[in-house]
Amino acid sequence: MGIRCPKCGAEMRRRVAKRGRNKGREFWGCSRYPACKGIVGGNIVSLNVTSRASKPSKIRLTDIALGFSVFLIASTGLSVWYEGVPKLAGLWSRGSEGPGETIVGRASIIDGDTIEIRGQRIRFNGIDAPETDQHCFREGGERYRCGRQSANFLDSYLAASRPTTCNFVEWDQYGRYVGDCYRADGESVAVALVIAGHALDWPRYSNGAYAEYQANASAKKSGVWQGAFEKPWEYRARKQSEQQEQREEDRTVRIGNGGGNCNIKGNISVSTGARIYHVPGQEFYEKTQINTGGGERWFCSETEARAAGWRRAQR
Repeated sequence: MGIRCPKCGAEMRRRVAKRGRNKGREFWGCSRYPACKGIVGGNIVSLNVTSRASKPSKIRLTDIALGFSVFLIASTGLSVWYEGVPKLAGLWSRGSEGPGETIVGRASIIDGDTIEIRGQRIRFNGIDAPETDQHCFREGGERYRCGRQSANFLDSYLAASRPTTCNFVEWDQYGRYVGDCYRADGESVAVALVIAGHALDWPRYSNGAYAEYQANASAKKSGVWQGAFEKPWEYRARKQSEQQEQREEDRTVRIGNGGGNCNIKGNISVSTGARIYHVPGQEFYEKTQINTGGGERWFCSETEARAAGWRRAQR
């Protein structure tokens, strides 16, 4: 039996106070309100009457975001445990295209063997082109930028028949999409580069798939075959070795000049020849590389740098 009004005997209903010191609190009030303003003292709990289920609270965006974050962290941790960190890192760098998917679109040229389509870097499978900064020699001994020439050829070649289609082969160690690519007319991009002498068959990854095309390019002295050149993979290995030796030499020079505290970089601008020094904390300090073999050097103080003819970098 329900609670009855102590004034008129009518059934009592649960209501919420809209004003006063009890504003917002629930109480039992007469169902004939406002004709009868009878109430039962105290609140619902103290009346020992079973209350109805409270209304479900609204779901806040912050609750959703928090739940998703917990889920993401948990799933990421599980992936690291199951797949290993290197594989997980590769997933983040692969962009929107998944393994095995074909990419079609207008290509931007990165270098002689790498393009970009819709934000995805694509490395041509089985071939290797000269690096952008690589130089080769013509038959007469003239030095030229074969890496730049390879990239220019690729740009013109793809522009003649768009769009470019790339079929997935694998992800390389740098997280790049490696694929077999074709022009709109169906011609293989890799084959065209090798035939023109602007890329080499890379046996390590091609299993000799382009060896015949390369033999023809060599016989005709096309592209890099017109003179002397260094194979791109050997060029990269040599450069990396030289850079490592330079870092070791620089480290030795710094320690020898000031017990490891001579950390001011005396750089010489390639474009202007200006002698500029960088101190730790400046904008380009970390990016600046010192080549002691080219006249650049380390200083132990700004006073020493200025006395030697260097000026401080503006940033």
